[in-house]
Amino acid sequence: MAHGLESLVLRHTHRIPSPKGSAGQGTTAARQFDATLASVGFKLSAELLERLSGLSEAAVVHTAKRTLRTVREMVGDHVRHNSYFIDFPANVPDTEEFWMRCVGQALGDGTSRQNVLTQLAQGVLDLLSLPAYGRYRHTYEEMLAAQDELIASAGDRVTVLHLGRDLDDEVTELYLALAGSTTPLGEEHLGDLRVLAGACALGPQPEAIPVRESRAVVNAARLAVGADPLVDTVVDVLRLACALSGGDVTLQEPTRFKGFPRPVRRKLLAGLDAVVEANPAKLADVHAHREPFKRLGERLHPHEYPQWPYAADVFAVARGEKEAPSFDSRVEQLLHASDVLGAVRLLKSAPGRLFRALDLLLRAAVRQEERDAVVAAAVEVAPEVSGRVVLSVREHFQNRERESGQHRIFVNRRGRGWVVPDARPPVPAADRDRLLNALDAEMRRRLPATGRLLLDPGVLDVALPLSGRASAAGLGVLPRGSLSAVDGERLRFFVYWKQDRRRTDYDLSALLLRSDYGTDSWLSYTSLRAVGGRHSGDVTEAPDGASEFIDLSLDRVRSTFIVPQVNIYAGEGFEETEESFFGFMVRDGEQKGRPFEPRTVRMKSELRGTGRVALPLVFRRQDDGRWSAKWLHLYLKGISSANRVEENQVSVSKVVRALAEREYLTVRYLAGLLAHGTTAAELWDGGAAPDEPVTYIGLERPEGLPAGSRVVTLENLRDLIPD
Repeated sequence: MAHGLESLVLRHTHRIPSPKGSAGQGTTAARQFDATLASVGFKLSAELLERLSGLSEAAVVHTAKRTLRTVREMVGDHVRHNSYFIDFPANVPDTEEFWMRCVGQALGDGTSRQNVLTQLAQGVLDLLSLPAYGRYRHTYEEMLAAQDELIASAGDRVTVLHLGRDLDDEVTELYLALAGSTTPLGEEHLGDLRVLAGACALGPQPEAIPVRESRAVVNAARLAVGADPLVDTVVDVLRLACALSGGDVTLQEPTRFKGFPRPVRRKLLAGLDAVVEANPAKLADVHAHREPFKRLGERLHPHEYPQWPYAADVFAVARGEKEAPSFDSRVEQLLHASDVLGAVRLLKSAPGRLFRALDLLLRAAVRQEERDAVVAAAVEVAPEVSGRVVLSVREHFQNRERESGQHRIFVNRRGRGWVVPDARPPVPAADRDRLLNALDAEMRRRLPATGRLLLDPGVLDVALPLSGRASAAGLGVLPRGSLSAVDGERLRFFVYWKQDRRRTDYDLSALLLRSDYGTDSWLSYTSLRAVGGRHSGDVTEAPDGASEFIDLSLDRVRSTFIVPQVNIYAGEGFEETEESFFGFMVRDGEQKGRPFEPRTVRMKSELRGTGRVALPLVFRRQDDGRWSAKWLHLYLKGISSANRVEENQVSVSKVVRALAEREYLTVRYLAGLLAHGTTAAELWDGGAAPDEPVTYIGLERPEGLPAGSRVVTLENLRDLIPD
C-alpha cells in the first residue's frame, strides 16, 4: 500500500516523499540513480540528491527501484515498443510495393497459396490472410540491434524530481487538494481520489467538497469508517449509491446497484429524508434521474422504514406517484410565455443556473429593457457563482460573435466531440461586451494578492483547466485548447495497446491538412510514405502489446496542419483494452535512436475515451514556419469497425477547424487581470533565482525558489481557478 501511495504522490506532484533509511555513504548509488533517471528523461533535484547521498546504499537502491518503476510508466517506457519495419524510419517501402511483397511471400507458402490465389481471382484480397502482414517478423532484441544509438541532445526532455515531505504529509496534502478541487476531476484522478480517501478518511478533511462527483467518492470512504455522508441534495445520495456499487458517479453511464447491508440502507435513506425535510423543493431534482432513483428504491426498500417519510417521497416522485414541478420546467413555462423578466426573477434564486441560461435569455429578450435586466441580474448574483462557471461563461461569450452562423462544437464529459451548424441568432454586441466586462471585474475581485508573480513564458498559452475532464492522464499533458511550442526537426507519434480478451487492431494515422482545412495527404497503413513522413507499419493484433509510429521531418512538410489520430479498426474499445496510450517525441535531425526513446518523449497520455477515433492534439505551422500544438483530447464516434483516416477525413477536418479557431481562456488571461491590480507579473526564464518568496506559475517547478514560495505547475494548475 505504501508503495502505491508513493507512486501516486510522485505522479501528481513530481516529488519523492522523503526517503527513509539508515544514514550512510550513498553518494555513489545516488549518482548512479540520477544517471539512470537521465536515460528516461528525469533527474534528481540538488536537494533530493543531497538527501539520498546521506543515506545507506541499500536505502538509495530501494528508493531507486520504486521510483524508476513509476517514472518509466509515466513516460511509457514500462513496455517494449517494437516496430513492424525493423529499421524504421529508414527503408520504409512504398505501400503497393510492400503489399506485393507480402503477396509474393504468401504465394510461396504452401499453406496460404491456394487461399490467396482464390482471392486474387475474385479481385478482392484480405491483407490479414497474408502470413507476412500485420505480425512482427522479428524480436524486440533484433530490432534494437538494427538501430543506431540515440545521440544526446540539449533539447531532450528533462523532468526534475523534487524532495517531498514525509509520506503521510504528502498523501494528506494531495487528498485535500483533490477532494477540495473546484473543478471536476478526470477519470484517473477520480480513481486516485478514491484511493486517497480510503487512506485519509479518519484524518483532516477539506473545508468544502464543491464537486459532486468528488463528494460521492469521499462519502463512500466516510461510510466505510462509520461516518455520516455529506449530502445536501437527493442526487448526492444517488451518486453515493453509485460509488458504493462500483458504478459511475458522474451518472453518465447506468449503474447496476448492488444489495446494500441494512446499516448502509439506513444511512442512505436517512440522508434522503434529511435533505427533503429541510427543503421539499429539492424533490424536483429527482426528475433528471428518474430511472436510477427507481432502481435504487428497489434496493433500499423505503417502505420498511416509516420513520423516514420524506425519503419515501423521493421514490414516489421517481415513480410518477407524486408531483414535484422541476425548476427548469417553471423557467421554460415563463420563456414560452415570453416573460423574460419573470424568468430572470426566478433564476436569480439559482445563480449557477442563471449564468448557464444567459445566452438563452439574451436571445429571448426582445426589448433593451429585458436585456438590461439580464445583464444586471448576472452582475448581482455573480459573487454567488463558482469561479469555474464564471470563467466558462466568459469563454463562451468571447467566442459567441465568431461562432454565429458558423459551426458549434460540443464535447461531452467523456471527451466525445461533434460539430453542428450554429443556427442561433447573434447576441447584441453591446450587451455581450457589457457582460464580458462585468465578468472580468468579478474575476479580478476574486483573485488573491500574490505578491511578486513570476511566469514561465511557456505557460501563458496553457488553457485554464475549467474541468479535469478536458484533459487526459499522463505526462506533459495540457488542458484542451492549450497551445505549446514544438521545437525540433523531427516529430514522432506513437501508440501502444495491449488487447485484453479479443484480437484488437489500432491504426495510428496522421491527416495532413491545408490552411483551408482541406486534405493534402495522410500517413497510415494504406499510405506508408508521404512528403516528409514515414509510417512504421501495420500491426493487427496485440496479445503481448503492440506499437505503431509515424515519423515526420517538419522542414519537409508543406501542409499547415498535422492531425495525429488513433483509429480502432477492429476489436476492443479504448476503455476495454488492458492498456492503451498515445504520445509524441521531438528529436533533432541527427539523433537517430530506437523508435521509442523515453527522454525524447514530450507527451504521453492514456487513451480512455468512448469513441472509436481518438484525436489527442493538432499541430499547426505558423506563418514564420515554426510549429505549435493545440490540445484536443477528443474522441469521435466513428463506426463499429474498420475506421480509417481516409474515411473520416471530413468529420475530422470539421472538428479540427472548430477547435483550432476557438479562443480559450488561458493563464495569460488571468495574468492580465492580475497586472491591472497591485501585482506585477514578470516573465522569468529560469535565470537568477529571486531572494524572497514569490508566486511562480510554470510548466514545471524550478529549483532554487526561496522557502515560502507558492508554486503552480501543470500538476496543480486547477488551483488558479478562484472559488
